[in-house]
Amino acid sequence: MPDYQTADIRNIAVVGGTAAGKTTLIEQMLCNAGVIGRAGKVEDGNTVCDHDDLSKEFGYSLDSSIVHFDHAGHHVNVIDTPGNPDFLGKAISVLPAVETACVVIDAQTGVDSVARRMMRIAADRRLPRMIVINKIDHVEDVAATLAAVQEAFGAVCLPLNLPAKGGTAVVDCFANATGDSDLGDVAGFHSAIVDQVVEVDEELMAVYLEEGEVSPEQLHAPFEKALREAHLVPVCFTSARDNVGVTKLKDIFTHLCPSPLEGNPRRFEYLEDGEVRRIEAVPDAEAPLIAHVFKVAFDPFVGKMAVFRVHQGHIGHDFQPRVGDSRKGVRIAHAFKLQGKQHAEADRLIAGDIGAVAKIDDINYNSVLHSEGMAGDLHLRPLPLPRPMYGLAVEAASTGAESRLADALQKLAAEDPTIAVERVQSTGETVLRGLGEQHLRAKLRMLETRYNLDVVTKPPRVPYKETITVRAEGHCRHKKQTGGAGQFGEVYLRVAPLADGETEKAVDGLLFVDETVGGSIPRQFLPAVEKGVRQVMQSGAVAGYPMQNVKVTVYDGKHHSVDSKEVAFITAGRKAFIEGVKKAKPVLLEPFVKLEIAIPSAMIGDVSADLSGKRGRILGTDMRTGDGAVMQAEAPLAEFMDYASHLKSMTSGVGTYVMEYSHDEPAPPAVQAQVVAAYRPSDDED
Repeated sequence: MPDYQTADIRNIAVVGGTAAGKTTLIEQMLCNAGVIGRAGKVEDGNTVCDHDDLSKEFGYSLDSSIVHFDHAGHHVNVIDTPGNPDFLGKAISVLPAVETACVVIDAQTGVDSVARRMMRIAADRRLPRMIVINKIDHVEDVAATLAAVQEAFGAVCLPLNLPAKGGTAVVDCFANATGDSDLGDVAGFHSAIVDQVVEVDEELMAVYLEEGEVSPEQLHAPFEKALREAHLVPVCFTSARDNVGVTKLKDIFTHLCPSPLEGNPRRFEYLEDGEVRRIEAVPDAEAPLIAHVFKVAFDPFVGKMAVFRVHQGHIGHDFQPRVGDSRKGVRIAHAFKLQGKQHAEADRLIAGDIGAVAKIDDINYNSVLHSEGMAGDLHLRPLPLPRPMYGLAVEAASTGAESRLADALQKLAAEDPTIAVERVQSTGETVLRGLGEQHLRAKLRMLETRYNLDVVTKPPRVPYKETITVRAEGHCRHKKQTGGAGQFGEVYLRVAPLADGETEKAVDGLLFVDETVGGSIPRQFLPAVEKGVRQVMQSGAVAGYPMQNVKVTVYDGKHHSVDSKEVAFITAGRKAFIEGVKKAKPVLLEPFVKLEIAIPSAMIGDVSADLSGKRGRILGTDMRTGDGAVMQAEAPLAEFMDYASHLKSMTSGVGTYVMEYSHDEPAPPAVQAQVVAAYRPSDDED
């Protein structure tokens, strides 16, 4: 049994950009709490959170890591997350497990694209947010960083404490109204945050206006309400490397951040009678179990490990919860508390706590463990995970390793929701997709080190799509005589782009309609015609890419009482459809991506010109502190397959970007002509 209750638990996700100091900050917290004897360093490869060999090799976090410590009578679970944009999915995926998102910002470089994105997503998930400005001893003008934070995220960002003595100390400005700081007189900052907090409590505001001051005890409840309602985003200052402000931050975690009882409740969804129903998880250890799996890892020693947050009920030894819509429970022999790579057995994990189970194949990322009698499709609202767009075609370097490679790729995708593995039938390629060059480089190293696999990689073909723009007709009379019973099938059909209101009726981009009369095509052969059409939808009609948004209406045909067979109508349907598509002014759709590019302001002109040369469109540019800028743009993926290395070369290694799928647009005629000319259909498609 744990020696703490749900009310004592605090769950914090530490997020932010690369090199902001997240891992170092957590390391100091663990050291101060007596969990470790000495704080490690990222560059020395001896921190609790960056415990895997690849993180040590790369020099930054590649995965989320869970640690915990006790402080002032509270149990604090802290999740360290990657800051590199290529690994952002790992940071986003932990948000359902916590009550508070703590965004760490480097005082030198200021607000970066990762901080902006995590603040935006946390706000959308109704998560209380706080900001830690780290490395205050490394910058002369901390006031400029605070001003940039307030400009980026609003005037609700107010300090709880202030840097003092040249960044070697911090002074409280929430419960304390006296003293000086590096940012000026404490009293003004104290008044600003108290004014902000009392606004959510009319009775307390009346007391404050009458008496001119309220006690910290009176401010506690309205402070948490202000956090929950996003009326306040507290700002704290630290220098993690020098242990400045770290203990104060732990005090804030325990005394001011919400517990599972106080945070915004998690709404789970399920379908009933075709309608979406919602329930709010109740953080009661004796209620029916609801636990959400937010991370899956394949540990070389314990096998598959699922990390979960208990939102309701509890989990203990020999528990047998249901997983999703499974009718049979899975047996949990052991549950664990995680401390980096260390796994300590836990007798009981109560509502609000974070733990793990191992060696249960049925539990996957995003699974919900629940008690018997609950809806099998119980789930959280989907997270806005970035879509994996950067890809490499991979194949085993040695003959006979194909099955081992397929198994390893499946495991990579199972533990990272922003990794996708797809088999492209038109090219025969197996494509590993991720968020960028470094993301895939880490995964390829994992194949080599963890699974002992060597692979050959090459750039994949761009995932174009095909569609049509006008109505047309197609016809095929398939007749084949080979000495006995032959093959006969004749099909007349019309093709057209999907109209408004027809998209929802389509299945995999195709709306298939039967308008034949008089048995011209017997009913038993119509599925064969549709099968032939769908073969073309998958493999393409003019360039070898999947088709979408097409309506096919079969209106006539002929059959033979002896020679008509399913295979004949498959062939006739396929060829009639190809003929119709070629008459329907087909177009090639190319994928466009959204880009958020962080660069030095001096590079705006060069990067803008480069984007224009790659058919990109600039949507806006925001200036940020530290002489930096963030550009928003959209551009065709075909021009940005290797943009990571290109941007680094252009900006001397300091430029970063986030890319995700946006939409599809018709390819320019020159591009379409080139792709179509390169297409060589197989003989049975001629």
